[in-house]
Amino acid sequence: MTTERIGPPSIAGEREMLRSFLDYHRATLAMKCDDLSDEELRRQASPPSTLSLLGLVRHMAEVERTWFRMVINGETLPLVWSDERDYQAAYDATGATRAEAFDAWEAEVEHSRRIELAAESLDVTGYSARWEEEVSLRLVMLHLIHEYARHNGHADLLREAVDGTVGA
Repeated sequence: MTTERIGPPSIAGEREMLRSFLDYHRATLAMKCDDLSDEELRRQASPPSTLSLLGLVRHMAEVERTWFRMVINGETLPLVWSDERDYQAAYDATGATRAEAFDAWEAEVEHSRRIELAAESLDVTGYSARWEEEVSLRLVMLHLIHEYARHNGHADLLREAVDGTVGA
């Protein structure tokens, strides 16, 4: 499987630019996982850390779910992998499969896209219980871009440890 990644435009309106950068980073994470087996995706490069490529995919499913569905859309939901709201639980992908992790992540990304497209503007707000304040959709999109960019750096190192693939 080869993930298609489209670079963000050089000139665009604010919302299109944010959406494009977010999708670019989503595709980058998927690319880092292309052509790897479940075992390779679960490989932990720095024990005792449980961090793996599959763990990053699972974590980003939680992040998408939290910020778009729970904060912006106001849905009352549990996390996907933790009933105790432990965001670290998703990182431990010891028994996980590509299908399970990617199905959850892709479903959350689709929810996020629908919520963003339906929002009247980037000024729409939701309450972040974790931050104990109202936040705008603009902040959520910027935060997700930051979160993906940071974790894609981890994914670069994890992928290199699996099979030596670097770059992009």
